[in-house]
Amino acid sequence: MEILRTDSENPDFQKLVSQLDAELAVIDGDDHDFYHQYNGIAMIKHAVVIFHHGEPIGCGAIKEYDAESMEVKRMYVSPEGRSKGTGTIILKELETWTLELGYRKCILETGKRQQDAVALYTKNGYVLISNYGQYAEVENSVCFEKYLF
Repeated sequence: MEILRTDSENPDFQKLVSQLDAELAVIDGDDHDFYHQYNGIAMIKHAVVIFHHGEPIGCGAIKEYDAESMEVKRMYVSPEGRSKGTGTIILKELETWTLELGYRKCILETGKRQQDAVALYTKNGYVLISNYGQYAEVENSVCFEKYLF
């Protein structure tokens, strides 16, 4: 597998995010419009795309949340890339990049219905925190953080 550090202008990143949005529209149902408003990709400076045999199979991004935290956004692995550790590879690359940029932790939000995502973050050392920001009162959201060393 090959990892490319890029930004939101990358066409492979944009294609994968479109696939993610289509999948989330089904999973989130009536809640999709609420979440979608917070997941635009314009101006994301730190995105990764992972390739397998030259084909883009996954992506993720980070953006500054506060002086010590980067927020993990737009994590997605295509059906072809699942069950191969792809999500963990993407997450580790985002964590490494976070440290290189001088931040101490990653935070993120995901939906309770996204059990694969919850399992991925838990497996990789993320711990539940109180819902933050726009997700504070959202019953279907769960938020996580991980301090990086």
